[in-house]
Amino acid sequence: MSSAAEVERMLTGPGGAFEVVVEDVLGVPTKVYKGRMRSLREVSRAALSRGDSETFLVYGDQQMGFGTFVERADAISRTLARRYGIEPGDRVAVLSANNPEWCLAFWATVDAAGVLVGLNGWWKTDEILYGLADSGTKVLVADGPRLARVLARIGECPDLQAVFCADPIEGELAGLASSSPVPVRPFEDLEDDPGSGPDPLGWETDEDDPAVIFYTSGTTGRPKGALSTHRTMIANLQNTIYTALAGAMANPGKSLLPSGGGQMASLLTSPLFHVSGCHSGLVVALAMGVKLVIPEGRFEPAKVMSLIEKERINIWTGVPTMVWRVVDDPSRHDYDLSSVVSVAYGGSAAAPELQRKVMETFPSVKSMGNAYGLTESSSVATVNSGQDYLERPESVGRALPVVELRVVDGAGDDVASGQTGEVWVKGSIVMPGYWGKPEETSEVLRDGWLRTGDVGYLDDDGFLFITDRAKDMIIRGGENVYCVEIENRLVEHPAIAEAAVIGVPHPVLGEEVKAVVVTEPGGSVTAEEVRAWVGETLADFKVPAHVEVTDTPLPRNPSGKILKNVLRGEGEVSFAETL
Repeated sequence: MSSAAEVERMLTGPGGAFEVVVEDVLGVPTKVYKGRMRSLREVSRAALSRGDSETFLVYGDQQMGFGTFVERADAISRTLARRYGIEPGDRVAVLSANNPEWCLAFWATVDAAGVLVGLNGWWKTDEILYGLADSGTKVLVADGPRLARVLARIGECPDLQAVFCADPIEGELAGLASSSPVPVRPFEDLEDDPGSGPDPLGWETDEDDPAVIFYTSGTTGRPKGALSTHRTMIANLQNTIYTALAGAMANPGKSLLPSGGGQMASLLTSPLFHVSGCHSGLVVALAMGVKLVIPEGRFEPAKVMSLIEKERINIWTGVPTMVWRVVDDPSRHDYDLSSVVSVAYGGSAAAPELQRKVMETFPSVKSMGNAYGLTESSSVATVNSGQDYLERPESVGRALPVVELRVVDGAGDDVASGQTGEVWVKGSIVMPGYWGKPEETSEVLRDGWLRTGDVGYLDDDGFLFITDRAKDMIIRGGENVYCVEIENRLVEHPAIAEAAVIGVPHPVLGEEVKAVVVTEPGGSVTAEEVRAWVGETLADFKVPAHVEVTDTPLPRNPSGKILKNVLRGEGEVSFAETL
């Protein structure tokens, strides 16, 4: 057995299968894989050659082979170009729960050199309208429940030309659609023969052309559209393949391939509007010939375990909250979960106790792991798996081959090993910027380095440990919640003078949202009214689970900044801070 370091040198050195070189990327010397695909279109062309001998997508009673899936996506590409004028760089948005239509719209758009805008499926009306208008979306694909949230005001999106619904257009939705200023059609219309016209699959695509916009809430309150390019997404794909191969070479007795050979099967529980679901789930599965099984509806442990048993799932990657719900479910031993050989999670820190419970629930597990990444890094920047994870379960791992890490102080200087500072990331996975926001881009990108806003340290062996967040952010069940967005909404209430939002620990979700609101003189507001007020305009996961109403001013330092550590009970207001 070779060591992990020996395997890395073998694979990434000169002549290796994953040889790493430095090239100029948008004016910045950057680590890249020498042998690489140049666009996502190459992924789908390779998948098309697989035909339908194996299943690619499973969703309820629906099953699609690789060839059928790509052919349907190609038909949609032609319709988007010939009937709706989608050209290279134009935006097509998806607002939906995970389903085959999401997957088809994604590949149809990126293969036609368009830009897929993945809108958060939990968003409310105002948030959705903002995303559509900010991105300049021309075509929207949505499921019924989410389309109903926004259809009455769809005319507020001046660039939008057509809407396609993945569900039957009936009942209340039909009434809304009939009065919509933007035509609403069934999704099937996208697959009709569009006749003659340009072939979008012939359009050229550059590595650094944008492929995806995913919105990440910002510290200024408005979401920002992080750009993933063909380069960043292909780099993430190759990082994933490298990790699997390197793990097998370093631990030959712990192969993740199904016993007796055959096709790998993966369970997709991460939302496709997250990089973990799209970049590391959908793209990787199509490229590697993996059967991708998508649960219908909300996440439910019993449903997930039933799918694992029925579809003989081998790989499951999700957020710790989902894994906790399964390993704590009292019925977990009623299902045959022996096919699962790999369980991995990211999105928030996982307790070491989770490791023990995973092994107890999934008896055949050979590999567990954690990872660290951001929307801005097109998914994963570091991985901790195999023996490394068993030895350092609280680490998020080491940098992947085309990724560089720094931990810096307030002046931007590197700190010593073991000392904490802000984590910076560089490499071919890092976004070129935020859509239409050059100032916000310049705040987080410096000479190719992404300032993550996360606080951590590197040990002597290069393993990264995340200890805190510099950003004012809560991670609830894998969803990023930026406090300022909720605070801005709270202070719009006529009875609230000021407000602060903090995270409080939760055993399953990781954190929950807590709001501390100060009433106007003579004013009053109840916790229920506060929740209803936030829920009118913001997604449900942003609604405070805990509300504290007070008439005492919030603690602040001399510069006026709210002392959230005091609100969390982690400190006291000093004499200097009261001056």
